Amino acid sequence: MATTAELPLTELYLEDETAWLDSMAALARRRDGANLDWTHLEEYLTDMARRDRREVKSRLVVLLSHVLKWEHQPEKRSGSWRATIRLQSLELADLAARGSLRAHAEDVLSEAYEGAVSIASAESGLPEAEFPESCPYELEFLLAMQLSE
Repeated sequence: MATTAELPLTELYLEDETAWLDSMAALARRRDGANLDWTHLEEYLTDMARRDRREVKSRLVVLLSHVLKWEHQPEKRSGSWRATIRLQSLELADLAARGSLRAHAEDVLSEAYEGAVSIASAESGLPEAEFPESCPYELEFLLAMQLSE
């Protein structure tokens, strides 16, 4: 049986993605484009970009759902909610500070808000109609979220 180091790159991609990444990085360092696994490299990079966009939207949903609960259930505010809001805001700001992920965050804000309303309603027991119909927050506000009691 061949070790992962002996496998052709196309097989290594399927057997051990981390070893494949190490091999691809070594080839890139040597500027050895002729031996790169171009097919899987394109697939991998596309998947990474898709994952980054999915993470931006997911963080927006979590952040928005907590902000909605914070605003609509002041009697249930907790340090845990504050920490979740702050963490998601910081992580989102880090991801979507500029460039295409920033544009993506703007593009999916209303869609993320719809998901957040559904989650906030399910977690709070409040009807969805209790929340604003469209997102009342600007992305910039969410990225710099600071709460006070």
